[in-house]
Amino acid sequence: MIRVILGEKGTGKTKMLLDSMHKAVESEKGNVVFINNGSQHTTDVTHKIRLVDTSEFSVGTYDEFYGLVCGILAQNFDVSYIFVDSITKIAKGEAEELEKLLEKLSALCEKFETQMLMTISLAASDASEKIRAFA
Repeated sequence: MIRVILGEKGTGKTKMLLDSMHKAVESEKGNVVFINNGSQHTTDVTHKIRLVDTSEFSVGTYDEFYGLVCGILAQNFDVSYIFVDSITKIAKGEAEELEKLLEKLSALCEKFETQMLMTISLAASDASEKIRAFA
């Protein structure tokens, strides 16, 4: 299952994500992964959470991001939850490409019984119906 938190910059999306992440690490039996662009949340993340800084891997497109997630799941079958802070800062592309990414990630998460929560810096009113379906 994949869910998104929609909202404009400064609306508290990251705080909601971090709160959900810390609840998940206490309740999930599998591993929890936090994907972020940069190291700004290093001190906010407990050592029980695997932090992945996408800037270290030159992730720039939605296809490259999908490949990164596939690699994470291939390397560790015990990942139960993946958190992604601001996918639009990690990868660039058109709205249609983001819709396709969400659909592909949804199928991937279902296949590997993994949950995903990500933030998207976009007002819900500006998001397409396909993107809002994941909110």
